[in-house]
Amino acid sequence: MHVFSEGFIKNSTLYSQDFISQFHQMNAYRNLFNALDVQGQLTNRDPVNQSLYLWSKTILPNYLLRMLGDGVEMAHSIEGRLPFLDHKVVELVVSMPVSLKIRGVTEKYVLKEAAKPFITESMYQRQKHPFLAPPSMFKPNEPFQQLIQDTLRSSNMSKIPFYNQVAVIELLDYLPKMDKKGLSTVDIALMKMLSTYFLQERFGM
Repeated sequence: MHVFSEGFIKNSTLYSQDFISQFHQMNAYRNLFNALDVQGQLTNRDPVNQSLYLWSKTILPNYLLRMLGDGVEMAHSIEGRLPFLDHKVVELVVSMPVSLKIRGVTEKYVLKEAAKPFITESMYQRQKHPFLAPPSMFKPNEPFQQLIQDTLRSSNMSKIPFYNQVAVIELLDYLPKMDKKGLSTVDIALMKMLSTYFLQERFGM
């Protein structure tokens, strides 16, 4: 029985048994730490700086720059500029005390203070938050929702070895019963599957 309750989805139920069997013994966290200079860069450092080091070695190059920045730009022959990654800026920030990087719940404190004379009070007071696309939610008559339904139920989706299409269809059938919180939770899983499908169609993974 697959779990789609209380606005929570166990993503593992959506993967094929072969895929799970192949990777279930892999310790992803150990593999990550084995690739990092834990002793030299993390030991005895402030938790904020530990977090920044981990972020710079994982999310920054593998997600923010690859999927949201330079990788996507170069794929479309666009040369972007990332001024905050200028090595002089990075070296300056590295040398700063933690109290200038984060203060209370205010992240990027020194940047916010530097920008204060040039922004409105509401912008200055607003908490930092990521830029995210709004959840697609479940709106059966909208083209995007129909695209999700048609794509993930298709015979071509069954050819992708990562997913258990029976479980995927069970999730699609369950969407009308979910509340707003539940739909928001499964939105990421749906977008991952949709992206995988189009990557397979385009590049034949």
